[in-house]
Amino acid sequence: MNKEKPSYPIFTEDMKKDYTILVPTMIPLQIGLLTAVMRRYGYNTKMLENSGSGVIERGLKYVHNDICYPAQLVIGQLMEAVESGEYDTDKLALLITQTGGGCRASNYIHLLRRALATAGYGHIPVISLNFSSIEKGAAFKMTPSILYQMMQAVLYGDLLMSLKNQTRPYTRDVDQLDAVIEKWMEKLEAELLHGKISRRRVRQNYRCILRDFSAIPRTGEARRLRVGIVGEIFVKFSPLGNNNLEEFLVKEGAEVVLPGFFDFCFYCVYNSLVDRRLYGTNALVAAVYRIVYRLMLSRQKEIIRIMKKESDYMPPTPFDHTATLSDGFLDNGMKMGEGWLLTAEMVELIESGVESIVCAQPFGCLPNHIAGKGMMKPMKEKYKNVNIVAIDYDSGASRINQENRIKLMLANARDVAGQKEKGATIPEKEKTPV
Repeated sequence: MNKEKPSYPIFTEDMKKDYTILVPTMIPLQIGLLTAVMRRYGYNTKMLENSGSGVIERGLKYVHNDICYPAQLVIGQLMEAVESGEYDTDKLALLITQTGGGCRASNYIHLLRRALATAGYGHIPVISLNFSSIEKGAAFKMTPSILYQMMQAVLYGDLLMSLKNQTRPYTRDVDQLDAVIEKWMEKLEAELLHGKISRRRVRQNYRCILRDFSAIPRTGEARRLRVGIVGEIFVKFSPLGNNNLEEFLVKEGAEVVLPGFFDFCFYCVYNSLVDRRLYGTNALVAAVYRIVYRLMLSRQKEIIRIMKKESDYMPPTPFDHTATLSDGFLDNGMKMGEGWLLTAEMVELIESGVESIVCAQPFGCLPNHIAGKGMMKPMKEKYKNVNIVAIDYDSGASRINQENRIKLMLANARDVAGQKEKGATIPEKEKTPV
């Protein structure tokens, strides 16, 4: 029986040679390196950098305002680029991720196709980047080789992001820091483009990156208040989605601590192992995911070992430990959206001494209200000095109100820290921000 052809255009093999594939941005460093891997395999990818009010205006034009904020931003950014006149729309394709889970992220692709059709660009193919075989038939294939190189790209990106956040508040020369980041982005993109990812080269790169960051002159000031960021994957990482939250926190005198994107990749793989335990899913598929999980864990622990040996920078937490940290709060079977990982990352931050946390979430995102905001009360009951504020991001939300709430949290955290230094007893009512 012949399968019915889809009603939307498919990205075919012959399109690879002359089509430009636009990729929405979320984490500039990691996405920049991931697109280099895709270019190696013949996909002419370009990461978008457009931002500002035009993006959300396009998003609200083509996406209903009841749809979550990340969908409005991702589709708005892509549609603004399509309508900009900068690209030949007859030689253009768009790429978007699908998680394959019960979250809204699996539906972005259908909303984007509808937006393109509404705007008169229904001939532009939309490529699904997923690991669940949701859409079959397109020429965009995720092979083990591509996936392995993407894993390395994410590890590199997370390392640069972590070192940047640990260096920026204390550097005497921000321009030098930016130059080091730019130097390594160019070098790593070139190596990924040419497939140069041998274990020896990778380890050498880690050591050289650590040496370059360590050589940046410091102010010598005492450690600043450390503030963690957790939340929904897009607004957690994207400056577009969280109104440049990292930059704001640095200007307010804080050091940003941001769990890496590799943990979310871990989370997706680990959930397949949980499914096998809870629901008895296919044993062979689970065995493959178990191999992938062990490979990822070995690569992460390699970075941890090198960071501890070669520098005084704080390394990431091993994921096999992170996966246990939601115990007592949420079961690992709670995996809609960021699910148990969001809770685990808050505990991870607290265990590492980061007691001030911003939980960034799209307004009305049910999984995050449960796994993030819903866990704030039990977390404060267990960890007496923790200071968590949940910030909703939406097209109608006031940036001033968001920043004022964060400032209040920072003021409260500094007050608590000051009292702890003096050895004073901190009354319960003073530990929880308004």
